[in-house]
Amino acid sequence: MELRAAIIGCGRMGRKRAGAHKKCRVVLCVDIAAGRAEELARSIPGAAAASDWRTAVARPDIDLAVVCTPNDLLSEIAVGAVEAGKLVLVEKPVGRSVAEVDAVAEKARARGVRVKAGFNHRHHPAVIKAKEIVDSGGLGPLIMIRGVYGHGGRPGYEGEWRARPETAGGGQLIDQGIHLIDLSRYFLGEFSDVWGTAATLFWKMPVEDNAFLCLKTDRGGIAWLHAGWTEWKNRFSFEIFGKKGKLHIEGLGGSYGTERLTMHVLKPGMGPPETTAWDFPGPDPSWALEFEEFLRAVETGREPSGNLGDARAALVIVERIYGGRR
Repeated sequence: MELRAAIIGCGRMGRKRAGAHKKCRVVLCVDIAAGRAEELARSIPGAAAASDWRTAVARPDIDLAVVCTPNDLLSEIAVGAVEAGKLVLVEKPVGRSVAEVDAVAEKARARGVRVKAGFNHRHHPAVIKAKEIVDSGGLGPLIMIRGVYGHGGRPGYEGEWRARPETAGGGQLIDQGIHLIDLSRYFLGEFSDVWGTAATLFWKMPVEDNAFLCLKTDRGGIAWLHAGWTEWKNRFSFEIFGKKGKLHIEGLGGSYGTERLTMHVLKPGMGPPETTAWDFPGPDPSWALEFEEFLRAVETGREPSGNLGDARAALVIVERIYGGRR
């Protein structure tokens, strides 16, 4: 299946998404900053540029809308694309609130259109390998997760759109924190109890730069999570504990360091565990792998991994931490 795609939002995420779609052809790049759309279009043979997303969803020759805008536009554009009958891949968090995600889901059900939420972290090689091990029973029953994700921002970070609550819907919790929540649900299942806090500890901004969460399932599984914009050295660490051993995912490539999965398996007499490690060097393949998974879902008529239900469930937790604050 070859799809013709429009990239809507040509910033950093849009450029990543444009380079990831090996099984489709990008024919239109859209951004309210016309120069940014034109720059991306020049790098893609045969692609045109536009400054109005409505142009993209109105074109009959476009099958897929890839929405990579700031959070305040994600839901609106996704709804417009669904109304036009397009397949949609929309970046996390899909909307600034559960209500905005629900608007997309309601329209998608009414039109019978498949929509995927952009949770690319599910498709990192170390996460894929970890899920295979967990699903095969290699760790035994899971008991807990411990996750840390963060960076240190950059000069002027407090003036970017992520620091504006009306645009982003929140701060670090709805930004990188939502990936930790999604991965925790992916491995442990639904969380019934949610505790946590969102705090602004360093950056002079009206949104949080750190979020601390403790999530618990009905079966007693616990996820202990910290997402921060005060990490200073970019860091990703995700540990999955079972009754037979532990998996530790570190790094995401690039400035986060080489992606690595380490498995520690308990011996019958305890003591030092048996340890195996897998390294995944090179460019980040998660964007392409996520898109391929979406294509398989479309072809087989099933929901994709990382769908609107997953986006909604993650935002329910985000909203419980925010306590309704906007």
